[in-house]
Amino acid sequence: MFLEEFSAFCALFSPFRFCAEILERTHSFFFFGHPKAMKNMIRCGICGWCLEIAWTGFLSFRRRDPKLKGQSSLWMFPIYGMAAFIRPLSRVIRKWSFFARGILYTCCIFGTEYLSGSILKKHGSCPWDYSGSPFHINGLIRLDYAPLWFTTGLLYEKLLR
Repeated sequence: MFLEEFSAFCALFSPFRFCAEILERTHSFFFFGHPKAMKNMIRCGICGWCLEIAWTGFLSFRRRDPKLKGQSSLWMFPIYGMAAFIRPLSRVIRKWSFFARGILYTCCIFGTEYLSGSILKKHGSCPWDYSGSPFHINGLIRLDYAPLWFTTGLLYEKLLR
């Protein structure tokens, strides 16, 4: 009941219409037992793990390590699984250009990475530390990874159709 009232209130004000529509779609997607919600979270988690392992393997190739070790953390599965939120978001912005959608996904991924990293860091469990990069923010996100997150967001959009 509260959610419908809040959405109706937000819809009255032009700048909030977009937020209200996202909230409605996300709420029904996750909290009313959408049959694909858990499946999409698992798909996104597995896809994220695979991408991270491939990326870290590529980085070991750049370091000339013949083992090409890729690695990840169990913490990353639910973090990547949150990419399932792209599905309801993508329906709202489907008429945007791919560039605008990619920029929005990049911002969302940076926000998720920063928030989840902050929480994990507070408990001494953050599996990444970007402080060695000149383009880091508090060691939690790397701005030079923006093209990767741009592409990853669009990849998740395609995966979740």
